[in-house]
Amino acid sequence: MAEEKEEQQTEQQAQQEKEEVEVPTKFKKIVEEIEKMKVADLAELVKILEKKFGVSALPAQVAVQAAPQAAQEAGGAEEKSEYDIVLTKVGDKKIEVIKVVRDVTQKGLKESKDLVDAAEKEPQVVKEKVKKEEAEEIKKKFEAAGAQVELK
Repeated sequence: MAEEKEEQQTEQQAQQEKEEVEVPTKFKKIVEEIEKMKVADLAELVKILEKKFGVSALPAQVAVQAAPQAAQEAGGAEEKSEYDIVLTKVGDKKIEVIKVVRDVTQKGLKESKDLVDAAEKEPQVVKEKVKKEEAEEIKKKFEAAGAQVELK
């Protein structure tokens, strides 16, 4: 009985959130089509739009955090203390690489697998702003799994 009430409350909250978003007339058709899509199709659509328009669907907070780092890099020739770990090649032991991604990023199996699959096509950032010592350690883990990574 309590589960039913909880479920009804969740549905009501979702309905209220839907009602709060006012969609401009010019976007109504597009939004209706998107609402009908499956999550997997939406994820694929996002990737296509990112590639087509050269944008990223990352939250604005990530972009705001990246700006000071870019300014610091442009400002001087100081030695980097933080690195981005970029998976460039997966290698033959794909399952081992997925395990390392899960361990390093604390992501779920699906997210880790998707990242590794994407890395087979083009390099993917596994983790950002990692201290030099930790980055070297992570690089060794990936290399032990048969993958190639770059520290940028």
